[in-house]
Amino acid sequence: MTTWSMRRTRCGACATSTSSAPFTWSDENMAVRKKFQTTEKSSRPIGEVGEVRRSQLVTTYGIGSMLAAGEQSYVVSGLDSWPQPQPDEAFLREFRLETRLRAPRGFRLPPDGENGDGVRARIFPEWYSCPGGDSKTGKCENNLRLRKDFAPPAGKNTCSACNESLTPSRFVVACENGHLDDFPYWRWVHAGGHCPDSPKSRLSLTTTGRTSALRSILISCSCGESASMEGAMGRQAMVAIRYTCRGRRPWLGKDANEQGCDRPARVLQRGSSSAWLPVIASALSIPPFSQTLYAALLPHYGLFQDTSNSEKAVVAKQVHKAEPKLKRYTPEEIIAAVKAYEEFEAGNADDPSALSGFVASDVLREQEFEQLSRPSTPDPHDPDQMFECVHPDGHEQVTPPPGIEQVMLVNRLREVRVLKSFTRIEALSPAEDRSREAKLSQQELPWLPGFEVSGEGVFLRLNNELLQTWAEQVAPTSRAGRIRERHQELLNRRTPRGKDAPQSQVSARFVTVHTLAHALINEWSLEAGYPASSMRERLFVSDTMAGLLIYTATSDAAGSLGGLVELGQLRNITRTFDALLERQRWCSADPLCMEADAAGADSLNLAACHSCLLLPEVSCENGNSFLDRAMLVGGGSETVPAYFA
Repeated sequence: MTTWSMRRTRCGACATSTSSAPFTWSDENMAVRKKFQTTEKSSRPIGEVGEVRRSQLVTTYGIGSMLAAGEQSYVVSGLDSWPQPQPDEAFLREFRLETRLRAPRGFRLPPDGENGDGVRARIFPEWYSCPGGDSKTGKCENNLRLRKDFAPPAGKNTCSACNESLTPSRFVVACENGHLDDFPYWRWVHAGGHCPDSPKSRLSLTTTGRTSALRSILISCSCGESASMEGAMGRQAMVAIRYTCRGRRPWLGKDANEQGCDRPARVLQRGSSSAWLPVIASALSIPPFSQTLYAALLPHYGLFQDTSNSEKAVVAKQVHKAEPKLKRYTPEEIIAAVKAYEEFEAGNADDPSALSGFVASDVLREQEFEQLSRPSTPDPHDPDQMFECVHPDGHEQVTPPPGIEQVMLVNRLREVRVLKSFTRIEALSPAEDRSREAKLSQQELPWLPGFEVSGEGVFLRLNNELLQTWAEQVAPTSRAGRIRERHQELLNRRTPRGKDAPQSQVSARFVTVHTLAHALINEWSLEAGYPASSMRERLFVSDTMAGLLIYTATSDAAGSLGGLVELGQLRNITRTFDALLERQRWCSADPLCMEADAAGADSLNLAACHSCLLLPEVSCENGNSFLDRAMLVGGGSETVPAYFA
């Protein structure tokens, strides 16, 4: 098993202290305890193979993902293999998100490896090939084997026969339930049949070099059978050789197979972007829980649970003495904060986004929408507030752009992002059944991996009455209905047999708000020089909400100096809207873009393309789907009236 330990480095641009993780590895697929210690069954040393940032262990190289380091390939091990948390270890706390995800201890940053112990990984895939040898020497004639059959020397990834570096298999097999397995080379060569020379037969891999196509890769068996890799990536390739998913979960260990998987197996290349698709949950820290009183109290909140009022008073005095950050508050204020936590837990509803179809209508978003719609109350005695929302300058004299009811400036915000689970091949679509989410650990843990970011943003609330009146017209309803029908077809296709497919909730309201968010990010990236990838959208859409937050919240220097807030001032945002609408009226791909019957992945867009609306993946919370600029500026085959007329 591989261990990653973390190193702290300093950014050359902003002098921000960050952490990165050098990978260390052991030849055995078993747990290792500390850097430079040995495994339980092997005396082979552990050595470095690479580095990643701690945040990447949540977003890019999270649990179950594959990564290439050096000449080898690995899969990141599950949370069970992480070092045990220390009693005094500080966890990230965000009460609303903890309650929703049922993580009572909070969220844990990936280990930084300062004590020599880090995140583990296992060698995967297990099939390797050796490029060394030739027909004259006879070396490595059967050069496609399990890695252990090459008998590499300790600490090296070389063939024991020819001393050439081994190459991990380029192909793996996965299913939509997140399972992952080695490519079935034996079955592929024999078209699902039986090898007459088994178990003495051997496999070899050769390339003709004539083309870069898969047909130039030839797999041969010593029995005389051979097959090229042409067609291996097809949807029915594994069905043709009668191969079904075995439910393997190598990130959780060799004995962690899941029985009864009914999803079809698909062949992927190791570096495919669809080989690991994280499911990230996030929440903004908002009052009252963003205040220092609540943040300092949360680690001690468990002491108050299941206690009477008189017992709470005793515990409050003890916590007041023990926690330095609570010295400025009275025991009575502490008890009031405890009751606020209890009231939130008692009133916390199940996640409605699974029913409504969009996270944008979740209860957590409703709470954030309420706080963003009014200025926060500053506390001069609390310099560590995580949330600061104010009116723009001159808001009483200057009106927002037409169609916009309110603009608010978020000078300070904190967001906690958590790796909830992951999928493969197909990303989870809004409203899709959650049974496809893969587990991060074999045993249920009271915490999840996560990290926090700080930043700033601009919140816009649309005129709800005007939007509702406009959305009820025939043309906007009809145009949004085309997207909703395709989304419903997608949900029907992905719903397991025997279950009712959830209903798509795509509406003209949602498409309009989402499209406006994309247009704003693109405009600000051109107007102010912000890279689009440094800005993110956060949508608030339901029957009673219609708003969006454009914000920067990253660990680097972009977006941390108040530039985005300045763009939200009314003297600037009116000019931005004029330029935005003018730019959206004409796309360089028109008339094809505006008149398209379908666009985007799974045909979930209409008038939207890379020239006008699409954003980097990290900026959009809906996978660049449900977009149509005709909603903003009018046009299209239905001659939609523009919302911003």
